Amino acid sequence: MRTRSRAVVPALLTSLIVLSACAGVGSGAAGPTADPAGGTAGSTPTTTPATTPATTTPAVASETDPATGGPAFRADTEPDTGTASADARVTVRDIRVETLDGFDRVVLEAAGEGAPGWDVRYVDEASAPGSGAAVEVAGDAVLQVQVTGAGYPYDTGVEEYFAPGPLTAEDAGAVTGVVFAATYEGVTTAFVGTEERRPFRVYLEEPARVVVEVLHAG
Repeated sequence: MRTRSRAVVPALLTSLIVLSACAGVGSGAAGPTADPAGGTAGSTPTTTPATTPATTTPAVASETDPATGGPAFRADTEPDTGTASADARVTVRDIRVETLDGFDRVVLEAAGEGAPGWDVRYVDEASAPGSGAAVEVAGDAVLQVQVTGAGYPYDTGVEEYFAPGPLTAEDAGAVTGVVFAATYEGVTTAFVGTEERRPFRVYLEEPARVVVEVLHAG
């Protein structure tokens, strides 16, 4: 009995293995075969996405005038302001007018503590700070230039600018004259006469120069 049982069991196992193999071939469940192209037969081909070109950020136009190092000319005649430093206490000690290629430059040089600010705008009439008295300025338009963060000479130890009359530049193309008014309540005021309301720009140069540049007529 034990001898027959040992013979029957291996025979049954062999039969089951053969039947299972045949069933797998008939049903198409065989494992994937190699594809000569390098893939796998019967598998879903893998698609490599096309490389997307890198996006190029357009160059931003420079806001600096390469000729002067100052900001680019504004396209209008709107007021231009800059904030003085918290410790500013300066006195305007000199004013200069220059004629350059395409514009006239007015420089208000100051000295003292901190960095001055400014408020520059066209006004209908020039009037003295405090008193409101009319100030005569040559030209068809008046550009009021106010330096903020200003102090009186006895506070800063700097002698304030003085001129007996208007300051002019030879062959100026826009500025007809500069008149110094006064320092009053922390603001020093001057008036720039121009032939008409021309576009202008304002910036600060080191150590403490407020620069106003008025564009010539096109």
